[in-house]
Amino acid sequence: MPAELNAEQRKALEDEIKVMGDEIRKLKTEKADPAVMFRTLASKLAFSIRLSEETVVKPRIAYAQRSGRRIKERVNKMLEKKKELGGGEEKPGKFVLKTGKGTRDYGPAQSALRNSVLQNVVETFNKYGAETIDTPVFELRDVLMGKYGEEGGKLVYDLQDQGGELLSLRYDLTVPFARYLAMNKITNITRYQIAKVYRRDQPVMSRGRYREFYQCDFDIAGQYDLMLPEAECLGIVNELLTKLEIGEFFINLNHRLILEGMFAVSGISPKDFKTICSSVDKLDKTPWAEVEEEMIKEKFLTKEQTSKLGELVRFRELNSNLNNLELLEKMSALPELGQNEKFKKGAEELKVLIGYLEVDGVTTVRYEPSLARGLDYYTGAIYEAVAPKALEGTAAEKAEDTAGQPVGVGSVAAGGRYDGLVNMFDSKLKVPCCGVSFGIERLFAIMEARQKSAVRTTQTEVYVASAQKNMVIERKKLLRTLRAAGIKSEMPLKANPKLLTQFQYAEERRIPLVVLIGERELQEGIVKLRNVVSREEKDVPLDSLVSTIRDNLAAL
Repeated sequence: MPAELNAEQRKALEDEIKVMGDEIRKLKTEKADPAVMFRTLASKLAFSIRLSEETVVKPRIAYAQRSGRRIKERVNKMLEKKKELGGGEEKPGKFVLKTGKGTRDYGPAQSALRNSVLQNVVETFNKYGAETIDTPVFELRDVLMGKYGEEGGKLVYDLQDQGGELLSLRYDLTVPFARYLAMNKITNITRYQIAKVYRRDQPVMSRGRYREFYQCDFDIAGQYDLMLPEAECLGIVNELLTKLEIGEFFINLNHRLILEGMFAVSGISPKDFKTICSSVDKLDKTPWAEVEEEMIKEKFLTKEQTSKLGELVRFRELNSNLNNLELLEKMSALPELGQNEKFKKGAEELKVLIGYLEVDGVTTVRYEPSLARGLDYYTGAIYEAVAPKALEGTAAEKAEDTAGQPVGVGSVAAGGRYDGLVNMFDSKLKVPCCGVSFGIERLFAIMEARQKSAVRTTQTEVYVASAQKNMVIERKKLLRTLRAAGIKSEMPLKANPKLLTQFQYAEERRIPLVVLIGERELQEGIVKLRNVVSREEKDVPLDSLVSTIRDNLAAL
């Protein structure tokens, strides 16, 4: 039976329970995880109760019973609150074995495929002269907020107060990069970064849309001549997507100043630019009629404004037979638009970029007036790569969560120029930047869906096997020799494995060569070298084994 509480202790405990009730309401508003919330508050309450019970005072049974009854009532109310917030009954030792919504595990086969994609990404970035950096997975909340537009800002994961710091998980790698430049006073760098980012989005797993996913960023920071950095970024996009063999793709291209010019001649106020951009940016997935309805009913544009804007942002759709330069020229010939200074400047810059891309042999770029990337920090050229038929004919095309949707995966890479972002963190530091970010999970989803043959899950080159028993020491000696020579090798971790089992292991894991050792081979100073695919065997002297293996691996 609990000890009696004096008036001061009872008041303190009741105050503690009141504070916990306030915390429950706050956490419910913030949509915290109900299970975590309950465990935290319950442990606090239990601690307070134990602290009170440890106080030695003269017992008065009636009050102790009444106090214990009040505490039980409070706990029962907390349990009811937990049920309201969606938390079910927990049984000791029982767990729901699943990954969080919008996340997934990667087994050996998936990890091997993803690593091969990342290897191609890194090789391409290095070819273009980039250095690599890394930044923390969370940032101060103020660093991230206000940089991602109307829609993006809603998707940032906020963390609870950590010792006086309000933190959020990074939404992308670009804003942390700008913070890194400002903090370290860096004015010139070509960098790449490959790391996970987090978005509180509605996931579509079969199309590579997750809440936790890798981004691969390439950025050029510094003062350079007009459109040369953009040409490098678009060259990387074209080269990498071609190398990954994801099927047909193209790179949509537009300019922030062109968008501002089109909005101005449509009679749309500059203060509405961001919110209308978020609507226009939906045109790749949503019919114009629906986008127009949203702008009229939710963003209070007039029919006259939306009709004029629709003619301009759909100019590619309405003139599909024109190439990039012809489309820009025809838009420039429109009386009102052609006289707008912002449109004229944006169009002239894109013409320079298109000329550079022709020299580089990049033919996948398509000028698209409806491209309106929703991030607030873009100031110049913007671009987005899409693969509209990437999943055609694959199992993902018929997945339940995307039934009836197009067979593409949306954007697989995107970027643009952002000259003012670093300046937002340091008003005295002006560092022009442009870059591109690849959605590696979407690229991986395409390659995984299109994959027709098994992928190797290890890099083992040689498997050391034995034909008789009691050969562990000899196998280990041979394994040491091969590893010392830099040859990726392994052996069965059993003393007396069956020969057939060893051969099957090598074939299943697609290990190209098997070195077979036995009593006869030991006596004659040789080993058998077996090609796993052809199953051909030949005797090789021990003193030339390493060179023979290297020759065979080079020929495969």
